[in-house]
Amino acid sequence: MKILLGIIFHFIGGFASGSFYVPFRKVKGWSWESAWIVGGIFSWLIVPFVAAALTVPDFMGIIRSTESGTLFWTYFFGLLWGIGGLTFGLAMRYLGMSLGMSVALGYCSAFGALVPSIYYAISPTPGKVGIGEMFSSAGGQLILFGVAVCLLGIAICGRAGMLKEKELDDATKKEGVAEFNLTKGLLVATISGILSACFNFGIEAGKDMAAVAIEHGANPLFQNNVIFVVLLWGGLTTNFVWCMLLNFRNKTFGNYSNSSTPLLANYGWAALAGTTWFMQFFFYGMGESKMGNGASSWILHMAFIILVSSAWGLFLKEWKGVSRRTFATILTGVGVILVSVLLVGWGNSIK
Repeated sequence: MKILLGIIFHFIGGFASGSFYVPFRKVKGWSWESAWIVGGIFSWLIVPFVAAALTVPDFMGIIRSTESGTLFWTYFFGLLWGIGGLTFGLAMRYLGMSLGMSVALGYCSAFGALVPSIYYAISPTPGKVGIGEMFSSAGGQLILFGVAVCLLGIAICGRAGMLKEKELDDATKKEGVAEFNLTKGLLVATISGILSACFNFGIEAGKDMAAVAIEHGANPLFQNNVIFVVLLWGGLTTNFVWCMLLNFRNKTFGNYSNSSTPLLANYGWAALAGTTWFMQFFFYGMGESKMGNGASSWILHMAFIILVSSAWGLFLKEWKGVSRRTFATILTGVGVILVSVLLVGWGNSIK
């Protein structure tokens, strides 16, 4: 029953993550960076604080009493993840939801599986498996095979993007994705996928805070909410600095008070996008607490996001007008990535 509940929670979280970018499409007359940082203030500052306040007794006291090393690494991984989150938004901007999320999250799944093992090979830790040991264990070999399958799926998705670019004129492409650019999109999706895996590392770095939260009487379902506060401060730092630089460079500070745009609606849609984004990790924390396997929980989360975002891509007609061959190619690529995610999750469960 615990596993079933974990899967349900992960699906809800995956649905939130796979859907969060949809409200951003409703923002009118603002630059991308203005909408992104307004949503981000809700995602990374306001909503995590409220969630922790409602679910973790004296969460700020827990943070203040945590060792500086734990806080540093949790925040530092948040900074790195913030770069991944920033480029994740750019991937959606240039590739659309189905192609952008599939490529970015495929990389995220693969590197999320490999990087910890590389770290433990450099810095051996009791009970943890290094990259060398992965080659000699059944679970490790399955993970490595899953990573290879993932890279194949990403290549297939990239091929679908190239076919789409050749087949459609600019007007048709922009009807589905306003700023479609395959080269830029694949570059930022790759960066995003690699660095977004740092979120899972940040959760692991902050586990001491979750343990104290339980000691303070927090429901184990919500133990990670105190970690999210510190981790997302790192993400906010990276995104805030970059978006302010873009506002300055593009002279778009006026967006926030431009009465010729639907200001109230824009703030509302951006806030909804940011709140929806955070809900993915609110439910991720609940699912992970039920399943008890951080790596496998992360992989399952990725799989549900890819499924939901692909469905949204179809609903929003991002592939409208392409040939059957191209449409079949993107479906194949998404399917291969999903298989790879499940393989990596399976390998983690027996590793």
